[in-house]
Amino acid sequence: MIMSDTGAGLSTLAVVLLATTGRLAVWHVYLITAVSAAFSTFQWPAYSAATTLLVPKVHLGRASGMVQIGDAISQLIAPAVAGAKFVSSGLRRIVLIDFATYLFAVGTLLVIRIPKPETTAEGLAGKGSLFQEAAYGWKYITSRNGLLGLLLVFAAFNFFSGLTNPLITPMILDMTSPDVLGYLASIVGIGMLAGTFLMSTWGGPKRRVHGVLGFLMVSGFFTALLGLRPSIPLMGVAGFGLMFVMPIINGSSQAIWQSKVAADVQGRVFSVRRMIAWSTTPLAYLLAGPLADNIFKPLLAEGGLLAGNLGRILGVGPSRGIGLMFIIIGFLSALAALSGYLNPHVRLVEDKLPDAIASQAAVEGKIALQSENPPTVPLPTD
Repeated sequence: MIMSDTGAGLSTLAVVLLATTGRLAVWHVYLITAVSAAFSTFQWPAYSAATTLLVPKVHLGRASGMVQIGDAISQLIAPAVAGAKFVSSGLRRIVLIDFATYLFAVGTLLVIRIPKPETTAEGLAGKGSLFQEAAYGWKYITSRNGLLGLLLVFAAFNFFSGLTNPLITPMILDMTSPDVLGYLASIVGIGMLAGTFLMSTWGGPKRRVHGVLGFLMVSGFFTALLGLRPSIPLMGVAGFGLMFVMPIINGSSQAIWQSKVAADVQGRVFSVRRMIAWSTTPLAYLLAGPLADNIFKPLLAEGGLLAGNLGRILGVGPSRGIGLMFIIIGFLSALAALSGYLNPHVRLVEDKLPDAIASQAAVEGKIALQSENPPTVPLPTD
């Protein structure tokens, strides 16, 4: 994590130096963004593995909710602050502030003690060359049908989300003005923030697989609701609901993986996990525009093939074809979650796979109780 923040911070500093000397070009931005993103890829697997070592199993869902609170608040506040600072101070000061945040992150990591994970049989089996250790993450997942099935459900869901994400803004702008789009974006952000607060206090369902598959089905309903009618209030409710359930889905899934994967191989396993889960998104982004423009929009345009029948329910116009697309995607998303329930390996993943961190969590709890001083990082309590 220190390496990741340092590399990304130095990349940001390079932007400041190039801008100050008047040498900053567009290709510099592309290159520096790529370098910064490469460093950032190390952050999430390491952070997730460290959380497993610091938080008892029973509180993993709540910890994930707390992490997502930071993401939600930053998405709400950072754009507004950045816009104001850009007008008053210019680009260089904004980037310097960004660099200072990396220094703060590294400083925080330097004073926090993260325990070293116990060596497990899985960890010993994964030892070898860099290529062998990278391949071990794939072998670990594919040898556990429940985790593999859960991952494939997410890959399918991310594909469907990738089809809708690029089209939300065009659909809304076909119906209303940019300022209304901004209001809707704020409502969506508040929905995510509310969901993270709920997850951080509740921790998700006792059977976490219901928190994943059950709320994935709910998210499919809200996705379909987004496209049902050309109504801004209805879309506000649907967008709020969609983002409200996301922290519950992500937090429940994260808790399952953290409790079922041995701590000393989580970095390798989680890296492969994210690579597979996100592998479908680029394809979805490539397909979204052509599908909307060439297939769905003409169907519900004035005089379109479905304008005289389905158009009476959904409406007719430029945005209605995308709306139909959202309804179909919502149904398919719910179907993907249902397939997880129909697969006993996925549905019973919490029962069929032994907890990899149960004994370690108990040991950490005893240490915390016997210590005269509180732990370095305070843990959430019931």
